[in-house]
Amino acid sequence: MIQELDVDGVPTLLAPTGGPMRAGLTFRVGTADETLARGGITHLLEHLALAPLGLADYHVNGATAPVFTTFHMQGSAQDIATFLTSVCANLTELPTGRMEVEKEILRTEYGSRGTAATDDIPLWRHGARDFGITSYPEWGLAALTADDLRQWAARWFTRENAVLWIAGNAVPAGLRLALPAGVRQPVPAASSALPQTPAYFVGGSRAVVLDTVVRRRTAAGVFAGVLERELYRALRQEGGLSYQTTAAYDPRGDGHATLRALADALPEKQDAVLGGFVDTLAKLRVGRIEQADLDAVVAKREDFLGTAEVDAARLPSYAFNVLTGERNLTVDEHRAELKDLSTDDLHEVAREAMAGALLMVPEGHRADWAGFTEAPTRSADTVTGTAYREKEGDGELHVGVDGVSWLGPGGPLTVRYARCALLLAWPDGARQLIGDDAISMRIEPTMFHLHPGAVRVIDSQVPADRQVAMPARDPERIPQPRAATGPERREPAKRSWWEIPLMVVSGLAALAVGGPNALLTLGMFLTETAESDEGWLWGVIAVGWLLTVILALPIVLLRRRRR
Repeated sequence: MIQELDVDGVPTLLAPTGGPMRAGLTFRVGTADETLARGGITHLLEHLALAPLGLADYHVNGATAPVFTTFHMQGSAQDIATFLTSVCANLTELPTGRMEVEKEILRTEYGSRGTAATDDIPLWRHGARDFGITSYPEWGLAALTADDLRQWAARWFTRENAVLWIAGNAVPAGLRLALPAGVRQPVPAASSALPQTPAYFVGGSRAVVLDTVVRRRTAAGVFAGVLERELYRALRQEGGLSYQTTAAYDPRGDGHATLRALADALPEKQDAVLGGFVDTLAKLRVGRIEQADLDAVVAKREDFLGTAEVDAARLPSYAFNVLTGERNLTVDEHRAELKDLSTDDLHEVAREAMAGALLMVPEGHRADWAGFTEAPTRSADTVTGTAYREKEGDGELHVGVDGVSWLGPGGPLTVRYARCALLLAWPDGARQLIGDDAISMRIEPTMFHLHPGAVRVIDSQVPADRQVAMPARDPERIPQPRAATGPERREPAKRSWWEIPLMVVSGLAALAVGGPNALLTLGMFLTETAESDEGWLWGVIAVGWLLTVILALPIVLLRRRRR
């Protein structure tokens, strides 16, 4: 059984384990609570809380997710007490002396991680806010100050906003959770950037991905397992089209859960994988759900519920439910709900999943033929203001008192200042505005007939707390119109090692033959010769001039090649 206790005012969960002792301290704060302009503040706090601990002889880590941040470890009771006590002390008295070092580590972490097929899905569904922020870099790091971190910690890292869980026989002796008082923070409301669903967008990955939101319940979790079995059977086992076919169910903390499925594909198999993926979804939506699949998924879950470690294994999710105020089921209640499930229940989940579906398709493909509406990539409106023509092309930038619009290929794009999630500002005058609907607009002054006052208008209208100063760019990375660089010039060909010696020898030979021949020609005009000798001498002169031309020819050809 999971016991509910209290340690220094922090709700505490305790469950026995037959394995190593482990524990976690989880707070109800994550990336979804940030703004795009301050993105990374929770992650930085997590790093600062762990940094002074240095190397440990036990497993220790931290994680920042959309709605929670956790610090967890595995080790002896004394190790756990020391670790969690130190984390709380560091959160209360932040080691801000390491702030710049940890910022660099976070930038390195972001630059080193690979891209996942699902990275862009949050911004397409939610925009550049709350649950969509995970799709963006942590742009806010550079501007964060020690005071920003202290205020964030005081608001979110409190004893009322935390839950401690321990897999062990007792609370470790000497454990102290010296956290400030606060309030339990609710899960942020999820926004939507999709005017209509089911929708689709073109991703940069080879995979086909389904993302949807359903009500949190046992039937939805089981449906994810059935969907994974159907995709595996159709796309890997029978079709031999995919290697990876997965489906996952992830509670969001607000009474709903994200359901996501993926199937990878080779470039030449993308059409077939997309078709098979859509066919599988359609099959489940109309209720063609196999009882054998339902039984297999339920049996797997019942096996887990029957293990001796079930309570210890459930501690992290149990703590998440306590933090978010959602109901925790007992093991017997879980079993009862699994036993009562029918294919009709899964059919209801399938219809709900398809109604809110967002499908990512590979580049060069569409899904409107399957009833999916293309997700918006343009704005529905524009703003009025001063128009600035593009230096090359037909585009036009409108800078107004309430926003900026781009009219041209790929447009219109509009970001209103009141709904601007982030303004990136470069020292050379370049600006990038990102609206809370994820519409993004890059303004390069070098590419427009732009008055300097236009940039000042934009900077003055976007609130300061949504602006981030970017580092100076290499001048070579600043785009320039082709007209500004003058006519296209071709680089002269590089000379080979033998060309100059050949030109010297050719010139000397032509001079050696041409010089005497020129004197002979001049002499013919200045002196009188017998008619019998005149014909012979003119023949010699002609041959001499022909030979001179031949000897000089390499110089002419090599100079022409150089030009």
